[in-house]
Amino acid sequence: MKKQIFYAIASLFFIAVISSCNTSKEDKNKPNTYVQDNYTKKEVTIEMRDGIKLHTVIYSPKDQSKTYPILMQRTPYSAGPYGAGKVKTKISPNLQLMKEGNIVVYQDVRGRWMSEGIYDNMRAYIPNKTANQADETSDTYDTIEWLINNVENNNGRVGTWGISYPGHYATVSTIDAHPALKAASPQASIGDFFFDDFHHNGAFLLSYFRAVSLFGTFKDQPTDTAWYPSPKMDSQDQYQFFLDAGPLKNLNKYFRKESVDNLSPPNNDKIDDFFWKELVEHPNYDEVWQSKGIIQHLNKVPSTVATMIVGGEFDAEDLYGPLETYKGIEKHQPNNYNTLVFGPWDHGGWSRNTVKGVVGNYYFGDSIALKFQKNIESKFFNHFLKGSGDKNSGLPEAYVYDSGKKEWNSYAIWPPKEAVKENWFLSDNQQLTSTKKNTKGIQFISDIKRPVPYSEDIKTVFTPRKYMTDDQRFAARRPDVLVFETDILTEDFTLAGDILAKLKVATTGSAADWIVKVIDVHPKDAKNNNKNMQNHLKMSNYHLMVRSEVMRGRFRNSFEKPEPFTPNKKTNVNITLQDVHHTFKKGHKLQIQVQSTWFPLIDLNPQTYVDNIFKADEKDFKTQTHTIFTDSSIEFSVLKN
Repeated sequence: MKKQIFYAIASLFFIAVISSCNTSKEDKNKPNTYVQDNYTKKEVTIEMRDGIKLHTVIYSPKDQSKTYPILMQRTPYSAGPYGAGKVKTKISPNLQLMKEGNIVVYQDVRGRWMSEGIYDNMRAYIPNKTANQADETSDTYDTIEWLINNVENNNGRVGTWGISYPGHYATVSTIDAHPALKAASPQASIGDFFFDDFHHNGAFLLSYFRAVSLFGTFKDQPTDTAWYPSPKMDSQDQYQFFLDAGPLKNLNKYFRKESVDNLSPPNNDKIDDFFWKELVEHPNYDEVWQSKGIIQHLNKVPSTVATMIVGGEFDAEDLYGPLETYKGIEKHQPNNYNTLVFGPWDHGGWSRNTVKGVVGNYYFGDSIALKFQKNIESKFFNHFLKGSGDKNSGLPEAYVYDSGKKEWNSYAIWPPKEAVKENWFLSDNQQLTSTKKNTKGIQFISDIKRPVPYSEDIKTVFTPRKYMTDDQRFAARRPDVLVFETDILTEDFTLAGDILAKLKVATTGSAADWIVKVIDVHPKDAKNNNKNMQNHLKMSNYHLMVRSEVMRGRFRNSFEKPEPFTPNKKTNVNITLQDVHHTFKKGHKLQIQVQSTWFPLIDLNPQTYVDNIFKADEKDFKTQTHTIFTDSSIEFSVLKN
């Protein structure tokens, strides 16, 4: 029963985003039989070049009077439901494509669910494979080869898509692509596992703790039921739970087979979960993590594959991947058809059939996702799979939402060539100024017993999302969060591109994390909006988090070779914050927050240097005093009017 509950949770965060949609009040009680009425489902196994058989589910339109392209999603989250008469209620990237008619294919990747083989979390790409070597690129190639030769009424054109992990497999499909692959849309795709999802610049996302076993529990045969356990948290307060748990090594007990229900003794160091073991044994950006990255291989995307990269500006899970995937293809294959859609969504928000566009508590507008599905996504796939397939798709190169003005803009490339770099300085008296005024040190105490929370919410979550637009007033009012802000803006100030925080810091210890947040401070007379998720939310002085990022200080010079700080020595720490497109409107203020803990979004840094934080002891954790110097600056990409 617990396995089924955990599967339901996993589905909520990983599968439902992709394959389910909210319905109107009138339709909620009506069974959705469209797929059953209009499609025929067939389950097959397709043999790969090394003999492994992958379970594949094919939905073909019952209307056989014409040919159709194939839309395919490869997934670790189940191609089910399995069995005769059991069908998904939604197939295809969106409802329009489902109702227009396409052959839709779902496949369990090797080692997951009903497929054979051994699963590897973010399996490494093998260049120059021998005849019988297989990876995810060859599995995709072999699958497409079988489909176009064995599925009736296909027109010889294939498209791939997916959100989150399936989005990664969509990216993979473009590498050494099959000639029949004409269009791919990686959406919220993982790009490199040391900078996406479970890591951010070397810091471990402790908030993903409950998702580890989803990817690290071994299975040795096909199965149609969930086999991975759920770590049992005995508290509804995740902040207190992880604070009480102490060092990361104390969490090892949750990743032993005998520990699912009854925790084994803390001195038992055996780890059965292969992904947790991988995290523990590889704290640095070594060959294990480097080999799992896919953006390093985007020079192998042929010009025959059109790509549309989709990401959410407030995606807490995969923000790095989509942006770096788009930029990587642009860099290595500038003549390819390659587009970017970057909108005001959380993880997978563009796939939902909802009118009200809300991320967390913050409202951006109506029908944003629906318009994307109709006017962008469907048009992309139809042009390359049913139409002429040339580069004249009628779509913009970059379609990016200004989350401050709440409007879409089209650009010839992203970031816009017109954007210019401007440095703003973290001056004293809580000022953010366009010129450096002096060089002073501003100190704060980083108390490891009272870390700065990333959210005011009291709950446990499978993976975090809402905090990306949370009101940051609670943090601004803490003494261990330094605040720097402009005067009230007298004209609009638009950011378009990445942000580089160039910190000058010191610490009394030998290790520290550094977190920078970019905040849009709304005016005191900002009007409340009843379309926000919480109707009691007051927009007066709302501190909207526009972008944020952490740098584990040991990696300030190299992610491969960490190094300690010299106590009390002024040191450079640069942090790249992912791209934004946001206008700080006249009457607002631009604020920067700097802090050293962000709990339990990321794990606690001991603040004394140890070789491996996953193996740190209680005695290694020390409260320290940190200093930010006022010649620190933030480099913005500014779009002038």
